[in-house]
Amino acid sequence: MVLPSRGVVQGSARAPHRAMYKAMGLTDEDLQKPIVGVSSTCNEATPCNIHLCKLAQSAKQGVKSAGCTPREFTAIAVSDGIAMGHEGMKASLVSREIIADSIEVMMRAHQYDAIVGISGCDKSLPGSLMGMARLNLPAIFVYGGTILPGDWNGKSVTIQDVYEAVGMVEAGKMTSAQLLSLENVACPSAGSCAGMYTANTMASISEAIGMALPGSASAPAESDRRSEICYNTGKAIFELIENNIRPKDILTFEAFENAIAMANAIGGSTNSVLHLLALSREVGVKLKIQDFERIRMQTPHIADMRPGGSYVMLDLDKIGGIPIILKSLLKKGLLNGDVMTVTCKTMKQNLESIKFQFPSDGQEQSSYYNGYYSKQSIVKPIEKPIHDVGTLTILKGSLAPEGAVIKIAGLTSSKFVGRARVFGAEEDAFEAISKSKIVEGDFVVIRYEGPKGGPGMREMLAVTAALVGQGLGEKVAMVTDGRFSGATRGFM
Repeated sequence: MVLPSRGVVQGSARAPHRAMYKAMGLTDEDLQKPIVGVSSTCNEATPCNIHLCKLAQSAKQGVKSAGCTPREFTAIAVSDGIAMGHEGMKASLVSREIIADSIEVMMRAHQYDAIVGISGCDKSLPGSLMGMARLNLPAIFVYGGTILPGDWNGKSVTIQDVYEAVGMVEAGKMTSAQLLSLENVACPSAGSCAGMYTANTMASISEAIGMALPGSASAPAESDRRSEICYNTGKAIFELIENNIRPKDILTFEAFENAIAMANAIGGSTNSVLHLLALSREVGVKLKIQDFERIRMQTPHIADMRPGGSYVMLDLDKIGGIPIILKSLLKKGLLNGDVMTVTCKTMKQNLESIKFQFPSDGQEQSSYYNGYYSKQSIVKPIEKPIHDVGTLTILKGSLAPEGAVIKIAGLTSSKFVGRARVFGAEEDAFEAISKSKIVEGDFVVIRYEGPKGGPGMREMLAVTAALVGQGLGEKVAMVTDGRFSGATRGFM
Protein backbone atom coordinates (compact mmCIF):
# COMPACT_ATOMS: atom_id res chain seq x y z
CA MET A 1 0.00 0.00 0.00
CA VAL A 2 1.00 3.64 -0.45
CA LEU A 3 1.95 4.89 3.02
CA PRO A 4 0.23 8.21 3.90
CA SER A 5 3.10 9.09 6.24
CA ARG A 6 5.53 9.41 3.30
CA GLY A 7 3.89 12.70 2.39
CA VAL A 8 4.75 14.00 5.88
CA VAL A 9 8.33 12.79 6.41
CA GLN A 10 9.95 12.60 2.98
CA GLY A 11 11.63 15.36 0.94
CA SER A 12 13.44 18.57 1.80
CA ALA A 13 10.16 20.45 2.34
CA ARG A 14 9.43 18.10 5.24
CA ALA A 15 12.61 18.89 7.19
CA PRO A 16 10.59 20.86 9.80
CA HIS A 17 8.28 17.86 10.27
CA ARG A 18 11.22 15.51 10.75
CA ALA A 19 12.74 17.97 13.21
CA MET A 20 9.59 17.79 15.30
CA TYR A 21 9.75 13.99 15.31
CA LYS A 22 13.43 14.05 16.23
CA ALA A 23 12.60 16.27 19.20
CA MET A 24 10.64 13.24 20.49
CA GLY A 25 13.60 10.90 20.08
CA LEU A 26 12.88 9.42 16.65
CA THR A 27 15.66 8.81 14.15
CA ASP A 28 15.83 8.91 10.36
CA GLU A 29 15.65 5.11 10.46
CA ASP A 30 12.42 5.28 12.51
CA LEU A 31 10.87 7.68 10.02
CA GLN A 32 11.63 5.40 7.09
CA LYS A 33 9.32 2.76 8.57
CA PRO A 34 5.50 2.67 8.49
CA ILE A 35 4.13 4.89 11.26
CA VAL A 36 1.41 3.23 13.33
CA GLY A 37 -0.95 5.10 15.63
CA VAL A 38 -1.52 3.30 18.94
CA SER A 39 -4.67 4.76 20.44
CA SER A 40 -6.04 4.01 23.88
CA THR A 41 -8.83 5.39 26.01
CA CYS A 42 -6.69 5.42 29.14
CA ASN A 43 -7.85 7.63 32.00
CA GLU A 44 -8.52 7.67 35.74
CA ALA A 45 -12.28 7.98 35.29
CA THR A 46 -12.94 4.24 35.40
CA PRO A 47 -11.29 0.94 36.37
CA CYS A 48 -12.09 -0.24 32.83
CA ASN A 49 -9.49 2.12 31.38
CA ILE A 50 -7.03 2.97 34.13
CA HIS A 51 -4.51 0.34 33.00
CA LEU A 52 -4.68 0.95 29.26
CA CYS A 53 -1.55 3.13 29.08
CA LYS A 54 0.43 0.14 30.34
CA LEU A 55 -1.17 -2.09 27.72
CA ALA A 56 -0.38 0.51 25.07
CA GLN A 57 3.32 0.07 25.87
CA SER A 58 3.01 -3.65 25.16
CA ALA A 59 1.25 -2.91 21.86
CA LYS A 60 3.98 -0.40 20.93
CA GLN A 61 6.66 -3.01 21.57
CA GLY A 62 4.79 -5.35 19.25
CA VAL A 63 4.60 -2.65 16.57
CA LYS A 64 8.36 -2.05 16.87
CA SER A 65 9.14 -5.76 16.67
CA ALA A 66 7.29 -5.89 13.35
CA GLY A 67 9.49 -3.17 11.88
CA CYS A 68 7.10 -0.22 12.30
CA THR A 69 7.26 2.99 14.32
CA PRO A 70 4.49 3.46 16.94
CA ARG A 71 3.02 6.80 17.99
CA GLU A 72 0.77 6.71 21.04
CA PHE A 73 -2.25 8.94 21.64
CA THR A 74 -5.37 8.81 23.77
CA ALA A 75 -9.08 9.46 23.40
CA ILE A 76 -11.67 10.22 26.07
CA ALA A 77 -13.86 7.59 27.73
CA VAL A 78 -16.84 7.93 30.06
CA SER A 79 -17.32 5.54 32.97
CA ASP A 80 -20.85 4.26 32.49
CA GLY A 81 -20.87 2.77 35.99
CA ILE A 82 -19.98 6.10 37.62
CA ALA A 83 -22.11 8.18 35.25
CA MET A 84 -25.13 5.95 35.91
CA GLY A 85 -28.26 7.18 37.68
CA HIS A 86 -27.70 10.94 37.38
CA GLU A 87 -27.23 13.76 34.88
CA GLY A 88 -23.83 12.42 33.84
CA MET A 89 -25.33 9.50 31.92
CA LYS A 90 -26.61 11.95 29.30
CA ALA A 91 -22.98 12.24 28.16
CA SER A 92 -22.41 8.50 27.74
CA LEU A 93 -23.74 7.66 24.28
CA VAL A 94 -22.48 11.00 22.93
CA SER A 95 -18.98 9.98 24.02
CA ARG A 96 -19.00 7.14 21.48
CA GLU A 97 -19.10 9.67 18.65
CA ILE A 98 -16.46 11.88 20.30
CA ILE A 99 -14.12 8.90 20.61
CA ALA A 100 -14.56 8.02 16.94
CA ASP A 101 -14.08 11.67 15.97
CA SER A 102 -10.93 12.11 18.05
CA ILE A 103 -9.31 8.96 16.65
CA GLU A 104 -10.12 10.13 13.13
CA VAL A 105 -8.72 13.61 13.83
CA MET A 106 -5.43 12.32 15.23
CA MET A 107 -4.91 9.81 12.44
CA ARG A 108 -5.79 12.24 9.63
CA ALA A 109 -3.83 15.16 11.08
CA HIS A 110 -0.61 13.19 11.36
CA GLN A 111 -1.16 10.88 8.37
CA TYR A 112 -0.32 7.69 10.25
CA ASP A 113 -0.34 4.55 8.13
CA ALA A 114 -2.25 2.15 10.38
CA ILE A 115 -3.79 1.95 13.82
CA VAL A 116 -3.93 -0.33 16.85
CA GLY A 117 -6.87 0.69 19.04
CA ILE A 118 -7.15 -0.28 22.74
CA SER A 119 -10.25 0.43 24.80
CA GLY A 120 -12.10 -0.77 27.87
CA CYS A 121 -15.37 0.86 28.95
CA ASP A 122 -18.68 0.44 27.12
CA LYS A 123 -18.71 3.26 24.57
CA SER A 124 -14.98 3.24 23.93
CA LEU A 125 -15.16 -0.16 22.20
CA PRO A 126 -17.66 0.80 19.48
CA GLY A 127 -16.20 4.31 19.36
CA SER A 128 -12.74 2.93 18.57
CA LEU A 129 -14.12 0.51 15.99
CA MET A 130 -16.14 3.29 14.35
CA GLY A 131 -13.06 5.50 14.11
CA MET A 132 -11.10 2.66 12.50
CA ALA A 133 -13.91 1.92 10.06
CA ARG A 134 -14.23 5.56 9.05
CA LEU A 135 -10.49 5.90 8.40
CA ASN A 136 -10.30 2.61 6.50
CA LEU A 137 -6.60 2.24 7.16
CA PRO A 138 -5.10 -1.10 8.28
CA ALA A 139 -6.42 -1.51 11.82
CA ILE A 140 -6.66 -3.99 14.68
CA PHE A 141 -8.79 -3.59 17.78
CA VAL A 142 -7.73 -4.97 21.15
CA TYR A 143 -9.82 -5.04 24.32
CA GLY A 144 -8.43 -3.85 27.63
CA GLY A 145 -9.82 -6.91 29.40
CA THR A 146 -12.31 -7.87 32.06
CA ILE A 147 -12.17 -7.10 35.76
CA LEU A 148 -11.99 -10.06 38.13
CA PRO A 149 -15.17 -10.87 40.05
CA GLY A 150 -15.21 -9.99 43.73
CA ASP A 151 -15.72 -12.45 46.58
CA TRP A 152 -18.42 -11.57 49.10
CA ASN A 153 -19.16 -14.12 51.79
CA GLY A 154 -18.01 -16.89 49.47
CA LYS A 155 -20.15 -15.67 46.56
CA SER A 156 -18.78 -14.37 43.26
CA VAL A 157 -20.03 -10.78 42.81
CA THR A 158 -19.87 -7.96 40.26
CA ILE A 159 -20.96 -4.33 40.04
CA GLN A 160 -24.42 -5.63 39.06
CA ASP A 161 -24.80 -7.04 42.58
CA VAL A 162 -24.01 -3.66 44.12
CA TYR A 163 -26.66 -1.89 42.03
CA GLU A 164 -29.23 -4.56 42.89
CA ALA A 165 -28.25 -4.43 46.56
CA VAL A 166 -29.41 -0.80 46.66
CA GLY A 167 -32.93 -2.07 45.99
CA MET A 168 -32.51 -4.77 48.62
CA VAL A 169 -31.60 -2.17 51.23
CA GLU A 170 -34.68 -0.13 50.30
CA ALA A 171 -36.82 -3.26 50.59
CA GLY A 172 -35.36 -4.11 54.00
CA LYS A 173 -33.68 -7.26 52.68
CA MET A 174 -30.14 -6.04 53.37
CA THR A 175 -28.57 -3.73 55.92
CA SER A 176 -26.50 -0.67 55.09
CA ALA A 177 -23.52 -2.38 56.72
CA GLN A 178 -23.90 -5.36 54.40
CA LEU A 179 -24.14 -3.04 51.42
CA LEU A 180 -20.88 -1.36 52.45
CA SER A 181 -19.09 -4.69 52.81
CA LEU A 182 -20.31 -5.69 49.33
CA GLU A 183 -19.28 -2.34 47.88
CA ASN A 184 -15.77 -2.79 49.31
CA VAL A 185 -15.08 -6.08 47.48
CA ALA A 186 -17.19 -6.05 44.30
CA CYS A 187 -14.52 -4.49 42.06
CA PRO A 188 -11.14 -5.93 43.10
CA SER A 189 -8.98 -4.91 40.13
CA ALA A 190 -8.69 -2.91 36.94
CA GLY A 191 -10.80 -4.00 34.00
CA SER A 192 -14.28 -3.79 32.54
CA CYS A 193 -17.36 -5.04 34.39
CA ALA A 194 -17.14 -8.79 34.81
CA GLY A 195 -20.38 -10.18 33.38
CA MET A 196 -21.53 -10.32 29.78
CA TYR A 197 -22.48 -6.67 30.02
CA THR A 198 -21.88 -4.15 27.24
CA ALA A 199 -18.06 -4.05 27.32
CA ASN A 200 -17.61 -7.82 27.31
CA THR A 201 -20.37 -8.16 24.72
CA MET A 202 -18.62 -5.74 22.37
CA ALA A 203 -15.26 -7.40 23.06
CA SER A 204 -16.81 -10.74 22.06
CA ILE A 205 -18.21 -9.10 18.95
CA SER A 206 -14.78 -7.68 18.07
CA GLU A 207 -13.58 -11.26 17.57
CA ALA A 208 -16.75 -12.40 15.82
CA ILE A 209 -16.66 -9.50 13.36
CA GLY A 210 -13.00 -10.15 12.56
CA MET A 211 -11.42 -6.94 13.88
CA ALA A 212 -9.55 -8.49 16.83
CA LEU A 213 -7.11 -11.38 17.11
CA PRO A 214 -8.68 -14.78 17.89
CA GLY A 215 -8.87 -15.41 21.63
CA SER A 216 -8.17 -11.79 22.52
CA ALA A 217 -11.50 -10.89 24.15
CA SER A 218 -11.62 -12.87 27.37
CA ALA A 219 -8.28 -12.60 29.19
CA PRO A 220 -8.44 -10.57 32.43
CA ALA A 221 -7.22 -6.98 32.34
CA GLU A 222 -4.27 -7.39 34.67
CA SER A 223 -3.12 -10.83 33.54
CA ASP A 224 0.19 -11.48 31.82
CA ARG A 225 -1.82 -12.88 28.91
CA ARG A 226 -3.52 -9.53 28.37
CA SER A 227 -0.15 -7.82 27.96
CA GLU A 228 0.96 -10.60 25.60
CA ILE A 229 -2.25 -10.18 23.55
CA CYS A 230 -1.54 -6.46 23.18
CA TYR A 231 2.04 -7.20 22.10
CA ASN A 232 0.84 -9.72 19.52
CA THR A 233 -1.78 -7.28 18.27
CA GLY A 234 0.87 -4.62 17.69
CA LYS A 235 3.07 -7.16 15.95
CA ALA A 236 0.22 -8.27 13.67
CA ILE A 237 -0.39 -4.81 12.20
CA PHE A 238 2.50 -5.06 9.74
CA GLU A 239 0.93 -7.99 7.89
CA LEU A 240 -2.22 -5.94 7.33
CA ILE A 241 -0.12 -3.08 5.95
CA GLU A 242 1.86 -5.44 3.74
CA ASN A 243 -1.29 -7.09 2.36
CA ASN A 244 -3.25 -3.82 2.21
CA ILE A 245 -6.17 -5.29 4.14
CA ARG A 246 -8.44 -2.59 5.54
CA PRO A 247 -11.56 -2.46 7.73
CA LYS A 248 -13.90 -2.32 4.73
CA ASP A 249 -12.39 -5.61 3.55
CA ILE A 250 -13.30 -7.15 6.92
CA LEU A 251 -16.51 -5.37 7.95
CA THR A 252 -18.78 -6.91 5.34
CA PHE A 253 -22.47 -7.66 5.72
CA GLU A 254 -21.58 -11.29 6.44
CA ALA A 255 -19.21 -10.20 9.21
CA PHE A 256 -22.02 -8.20 10.81
CA GLU A 257 -24.20 -11.32 10.64
CA ASN A 258 -21.48 -13.12 12.60
CA ALA A 259 -21.45 -10.33 15.17
CA ILE A 260 -25.22 -10.52 15.66
CA ALA A 261 -25.04 -14.30 16.01
CA MET A 262 -22.39 -13.89 18.71
CA ALA A 263 -24.45 -11.34 20.65
CA ASN A 264 -27.39 -13.74 20.72
CA ALA A 265 -25.39 -16.86 21.52
CA ILE A 266 -23.83 -15.25 24.60
CA GLY A 267 -26.97 -13.50 25.91
CA GLY A 268 -25.27 -10.16 25.28
CA SER A 269 -26.21 -6.55 25.87
CA THR A 270 -29.06 -4.77 24.08
CA ASN A 271 -26.57 -1.95 23.47
CA SER A 272 -24.92 -4.14 20.84
CA VAL A 273 -27.90 -3.42 18.56
CA LEU A 274 -27.23 0.33 18.65
CA HIS A 275 -23.49 -0.06 18.29
CA LEU A 276 -23.57 -2.50 15.37
CA LEU A 277 -26.04 -0.31 13.48
CA ALA A 278 -23.75 2.70 14.03
CA LEU A 279 -20.64 0.75 12.99
CA SER A 280 -22.34 -0.54 9.83
CA ARG A 281 -23.08 3.04 8.75
CA GLU A 282 -19.38 3.91 8.94
CA VAL A 283 -18.57 1.34 6.23
CA GLY A 284 -21.73 1.70 4.16
CA VAL A 285 -23.13 -1.74 5.04
CA LYS A 286 -26.92 -1.63 4.89
CA LEU A 287 -27.63 -3.40 8.16
CA LYS A 288 -31.22 -3.12 9.37
CA ILE A 289 -32.91 -3.85 12.65
CA GLN A 290 -34.86 -6.63 10.90
CA ASP A 291 -31.55 -8.45 10.36
CA PHE A 292 -31.15 -8.79 14.12
CA GLU A 293 -34.45 -10.62 14.46
CA ARG A 294 -33.77 -12.84 11.44
CA ILE A 295 -30.42 -13.96 12.82
CA ARG A 296 -31.76 -14.31 16.36
CA MET A 297 -34.35 -16.81 15.19
CA GLN A 298 -31.67 -19.11 13.81
CA THR A 299 -29.06 -18.71 16.57
CA PRO A 300 -29.31 -20.73 19.81
CA HIS A 301 -28.37 -19.18 23.14
CA ILE A 302 -25.56 -21.38 24.48
CA ALA A 303 -23.46 -19.37 26.98
CA ASP A 304 -24.76 -19.15 30.55
CA MET A 305 -23.44 -15.67 31.27
CA ARG A 306 -24.47 -12.98 33.70
CA PRO A 307 -26.71 -11.00 34.03
CA GLY A 308 -29.23 -13.51 32.66
CA GLY A 309 -27.13 -16.51 33.67
CA SER A 310 -24.54 -17.61 36.21
CA TYR A 311 -21.00 -16.98 34.95
CA VAL A 312 -18.61 -14.12 34.23
CA MET A 313 -16.01 -13.51 31.52
CA LEU A 314 -13.23 -15.02 33.65
CA ASP A 315 -15.11 -18.33 33.71
CA LEU A 316 -15.52 -18.30 29.95
CA ASP A 317 -11.83 -17.46 29.53
CA LYS A 318 -10.81 -20.51 31.55
CA ILE A 319 -12.48 -22.86 29.08
CA GLY A 320 -11.18 -21.20 25.92
CA GLY A 321 -13.02 -17.91 25.53
CA ILE A 322 -14.86 -16.64 22.47
CA PRO A 323 -13.34 -19.14 20.00
CA ILE A 324 -15.35 -21.83 21.81
CA ILE A 325 -18.58 -20.01 20.89
CA LEU A 326 -17.44 -19.24 17.35
CA LYS A 327 -16.44 -22.80 16.58
CA SER A 328 -19.72 -24.13 17.96
CA LEU A 329 -21.63 -21.79 15.66
CA LEU A 330 -19.40 -22.57 12.67
CA LYS A 331 -19.82 -26.32 13.15
CA LYS A 332 -23.60 -25.90 12.91
CA GLY A 333 -23.42 -23.68 9.84
CA LEU A 334 -24.50 -20.60 11.79
CA LEU A 335 -21.37 -18.56 11.09
CA ASN A 336 -19.95 -17.18 7.86
CA GLY A 337 -16.56 -18.88 7.82
CA ASP A 338 -15.19 -17.31 4.65
CA VAL A 339 -15.05 -13.71 5.92
CA MET A 340 -11.63 -12.04 6.14
CA THR A 341 -10.17 -11.14 9.55
CA VAL A 342 -7.25 -9.10 10.90
CA THR A 343 -5.04 -12.20 10.84
CA CYS A 344 -5.15 -11.98 7.02
CA LYS A 345 -6.89 -15.36 7.22
CA THR A 346 -10.57 -16.25 7.11
CA MET A 347 -12.66 -16.92 10.19
CA LYS A 348 -12.73 -20.62 9.30
CA GLN A 349 -8.95 -20.77 8.99
CA ASN A 350 -8.52 -19.03 12.35
CA LEU A 351 -10.78 -21.54 14.09
CA GLU A 352 -9.20 -24.66 12.61
CA SER A 353 -6.50 -24.63 15.31
CA ILE A 354 -9.00 -24.40 18.19
CA LYS A 355 -9.47 -27.82 19.83
CA PHE A 356 -12.22 -28.57 22.32
CA GLN A 357 -14.91 -31.13 23.00
CA PHE A 358 -18.34 -31.25 24.57
CA PRO A 359 -19.89 -34.33 26.21
CA SER A 360 -22.54 -36.03 24.12
CA ASP A 361 -24.99 -36.32 27.01
CA GLY A 362 -25.17 -32.59 27.67
CA GLN A 363 -24.63 -33.07 31.40
CA GLU A 364 -22.89 -30.46 33.49
CA GLN A 365 -19.31 -31.35 32.58
CA SER A 366 -19.01 -28.89 29.81
CA SER A 367 -15.62 -28.63 28.21
CA TYR A 368 -11.97 -29.44 27.92
CA TYR A 369 -9.59 -26.83 26.56
CA ASN A 370 -5.79 -26.80 26.59
CA GLY A 371 -5.67 -29.08 29.61
CA TYR A 372 -8.25 -27.18 31.64
CA TYR A 373 -11.24 -29.27 32.65
CA SER A 374 -14.37 -27.53 33.89
CA LYS A 375 -17.37 -29.08 35.63
CA GLN A 376 -19.19 -25.80 35.21
CA SER A 377 -21.76 -25.80 32.44
CA ILE A 378 -20.73 -22.43 31.06
CA VAL A 379 -21.21 -23.19 27.36
CA LYS A 380 -23.95 -25.67 26.53
CA PRO A 381 -23.71 -28.14 23.67
CA ILE A 382 -25.34 -26.40 20.73
CA GLU A 383 -27.76 -29.32 20.37
CA LYS A 384 -29.03 -28.65 23.90
CA PRO A 385 -28.93 -24.86 24.26
CA ILE A 386 -30.27 -22.68 27.04
CA HIS A 387 -32.75 -21.25 24.53
CA ASP A 388 -33.41 -22.57 21.05
CA VAL A 389 -33.27 -19.01 19.69
CA GLY A 390 -31.20 -15.95 20.55
CA THR A 391 -31.79 -13.50 23.35
CA LEU A 392 -32.00 -10.05 21.72
CA THR A 393 -35.64 -9.86 20.67
CA ILE A 394 -36.76 -7.06 18.38
CA LEU A 395 -40.32 -5.90 19.11
CA LYS A 396 -42.64 -3.66 17.13
CA GLY A 397 -45.94 -2.11 18.09
CA SER A 398 -47.85 1.11 18.63
CA LEU A 399 -45.25 2.43 21.10
CA ALA A 400 -42.31 1.61 18.84
CA PRO A 401 -43.36 1.22 15.20
CA GLU A 402 -39.73 1.28 14.07
CA GLY A 403 -38.59 -1.25 16.64
CA ALA A 404 -37.62 -1.85 20.25
CA VAL A 405 -35.39 -4.44 21.91
CA ILE A 406 -35.70 -6.67 24.97
CA LYS A 407 -33.15 -9.16 26.27
CA ILE A 408 -34.87 -12.45 27.14
CA ALA A 409 -31.85 -14.13 28.77
CA GLY A 410 -33.01 -15.14 32.24
CA LEU A 411 -36.69 -14.38 31.59
CA THR A 412 -39.22 -17.09 32.41
CA SER A 413 -42.26 -15.44 30.82
CA SER A 414 -42.95 -13.73 27.51
CA LYS A 415 -46.10 -11.76 28.26
CA PHE A 416 -46.92 -8.98 30.69
CA VAL A 417 -50.16 -7.10 31.27
CA GLY A 418 -50.31 -4.42 33.92
CA ARG A 419 -51.27 -0.92 34.97
CA ALA A 420 -49.16 1.81 33.34
CA ARG A 421 -47.23 3.99 35.79
CA VAL A 422 -45.92 6.86 33.66
CA PHE A 423 -42.92 9.04 34.55
CA GLY A 424 -41.38 11.95 32.68
CA ALA A 425 -37.79 11.34 33.82
CA GLU A 426 -35.56 8.59 35.24
CA GLU A 427 -35.21 10.43 38.55
CA ASP A 428 -38.98 10.48 39.08
CA ALA A 429 -39.24 6.75 38.48
CA PHE A 430 -36.31 5.99 40.78
CA GLU A 431 -37.83 8.05 43.57
CA ALA A 432 -41.10 6.14 43.28
CA ILE A 433 -39.27 2.80 43.32
CA SER A 434 -37.12 3.78 46.31
CA LYS A 435 -40.27 4.72 48.24
CA SER A 436 -41.88 1.35 47.36
CA LYS A 437 -44.62 3.03 45.33
CA ILE A 438 -44.13 0.55 42.48
CA VAL A 439 -45.79 -2.78 43.22
CA GLU A 440 -46.31 -6.12 41.54
CA GLY A 441 -48.34 -5.78 38.38
CA ASP A 442 -47.21 -2.24 37.57
CA PHE A 443 -45.89 -1.41 34.09
CA VAL A 444 -43.36 1.41 34.49
CA VAL A 445 -43.13 3.82 31.56
CA ILE A 446 -40.21 6.28 31.50
CA ARG A 447 -40.49 8.77 28.66
CA TYR A 448 -38.55 11.84 27.46
CA GLU A 449 -35.21 10.01 27.91
CA GLY A 450 -34.50 9.37 24.21
CA PRO A 451 -31.63 10.66 22.07
CA LYS A 452 -33.39 14.01 21.65
CA GLY A 453 -35.76 14.13 24.59
CA GLY A 454 -33.19 13.29 27.27
CA PRO A 455 -31.11 14.30 25.53
CA GLY A 456 -28.57 11.51 25.39
CA MET A 457 -30.63 8.29 25.74
CA ARG A 458 -29.51 7.48 29.27
CA GLU A 459 -29.00 3.93 30.52
CA MET A 460 -31.12 3.14 33.56
CA LEU A 461 -29.38 0.42 35.55
CA ALA A 462 -30.04 2.24 38.81
CA VAL A 463 -33.79 1.98 38.14
CA THR A 464 -33.89 -1.57 36.80
CA ALA A 465 -31.48 -2.92 39.41
CA ALA A 466 -33.51 -1.34 42.21
CA LEU A 467 -36.60 -3.21 40.97
CA VAL A 468 -34.68 -6.49 40.79
CA GLY A 469 -33.25 -5.89 44.25
CA GLN A 470 -36.77 -5.44 45.61
CA GLY A 471 -37.76 -8.80 44.10
CA LEU A 472 -39.82 -7.23 41.31
CA GLY A 473 -37.62 -8.12 38.31
CA GLU A 474 -40.34 -10.10 36.50
CA LYS A 475 -43.29 -8.92 38.59
CA VAL A 476 -42.97 -5.42 37.13
CA ALA A 477 -42.30 -4.48 33.50
CA MET A 478 -40.65 -1.36 32.15
CA VAL A 479 -40.49 0.44 28.80
CA THR A 480 -38.52 3.57 27.94
CA ASP A 481 -37.25 5.59 25.03
CA GLY A 482 -33.91 5.64 26.86
CA ARG A 483 -31.56 2.66 27.12
CA PHE A 484 -30.76 -0.17 29.48
CA SER A 485 -27.35 -1.18 30.76
CA GLY A 486 -25.77 -4.43 29.72
CA ALA A 487 -26.15 -5.45 33.37
CA THR A 488 -29.93 -4.94 33.26
CA ARG A 489 -32.10 -8.02 33.69
CA GLY A 490 -35.82 -8.53 34.08
CA PHE A 491 -38.88 -7.62 31.99
CA MET A 492 -37.29 -4.43 30.63
